[in-house]
Amino acid sequence: MRSIRPSSTVRRGGGRRRTPSALAALALVPALALTATACNGDDNADGRPSATATVGSGDGKIRIPDNLKKRLKEHGIDVDKWQDGAWKNWNRDDWLREADDFINPIIKGLWNPDRMRDANDPDKGVDENDLSGDQGVTDPTPQPVRAQTVAPPYHSNAATSGKVFFDSPEGTMVCSATVVTDPAHPGKSNMIWTAGHCVHAGKGGGWYRNIAFVPSYNNAGMSAAQLKSASRSEVAPYGVWWADEAQTSQQWIDQGGESGGDGASYDFAVIHVTPEQGGDGKSLEETVGGALPVNFDAPAVPKVNSITASGYPAAAPYDGRLLYRCQDRPGRLSLQASAPTMYRIGCTMTGGASGGGWVETGADGKPALVSNTSIGPVKSGWLAGPRLGDVAKGVYDSVSRKFAGR
Repeated sequence: MRSIRPSSTVRRGGGRRRTPSALAALALVPALALTATACNGDDNADGRPSATATVGSGDGKIRIPDNLKKRLKEHGIDVDKWQDGAWKNWNRDDWLREADDFINPIIKGLWNPDRMRDANDPDKGVDENDLSGDQGVTDPTPQPVRAQTVAPPYHSNAATSGKVFFDSPEGTMVCSATVVTDPAHPGKSNMIWTAGHCVHAGKGGGWYRNIAFVPSYNNAGMSAAQLKSASRSEVAPYGVWWADEAQTSQQWIDQGGESGGDGASYDFAVIHVTPEQGGDGKSLEETVGGALPVNFDAPAVPKVNSITASGYPAAAPYDGRLLYRCQDRPGRLSLQASAPTMYRIGCTMTGGASGGGWVETGADGKPALVSNTSIGPVKSGWLAGPRLGDVAKGVYDSVSRKFAGR
């Protein structure tokens, strides 16, 4: 066994959020989700109330209950001004003050084809001494596996894959994500799985803004020239779905760093979405035609023969246009003695693939999501993703429960 060489570098891509787990004794952060989902406020595990607002079907204005207006005012947020561009104010003090609440009003038309095309991967490379915490269980660095393009149309060959777009203090950003099942709504899920760093900035930061999911982005696999003149319906044929709830692990929020291995073992997130245009009443799962179950008890690395990782890599030599996959037998990556061992595979995908699903075929012969892309070396070659256990299940169950019965 050998550890990662101190001279190597790693990258990461995005944001984060909180999660409860009875076994992990985590605190659940309440969310203020201003979206088209009408519902009453409910109480979270820590006793603090959460609520959502209603978007009027006629004038498009968000109508907010008085108690929610008051809470938003306490954060210094005027929803009308927010929609008119006030969300661009990334004053650090305000951002940190808002960090306990996920606030994501729908801004119709914000994610147009140009904005989607110009979104950057959020990864940052560092000189990487912080991945030297081998506890004697890190396997040799895998050989690079060249990522292969998924054959379009993606809706036929990778229906559960898509891109997550969001705004950060550094500008428009992009990650990858996977549609997953919702135990509270069998066959009608509105939940996606991605990396924690694709929703929250981690230690010392806050929630990202204007988070939206586009399933089967560039479904036809258009060229760069074709994308420049493509309509929104061509770029996003299955719609733009806005986050009305996002949660990640408390560990990611407390420890997650912009780059390196801090918090990587808990770098996962679950997002609940709602269609920007109201849609035809169909759920995301019904719209795309499927959703993957999540395996929170996946076999240990030596027992996993093959994992397939998918994503939209955006950092050179890729440009974020196309969906790619890597398939490899995973090894183990140990970052800290106190953190769970991660999966690691050979793969040449780069930034932008962050959050993309890792899928394994289980003993029943059916595919299930077992991880997501979290970190990898700047020059590419391998990727690592967290093993999903009790903490991840706490995040997943919490999001599902929040929308149960709606």
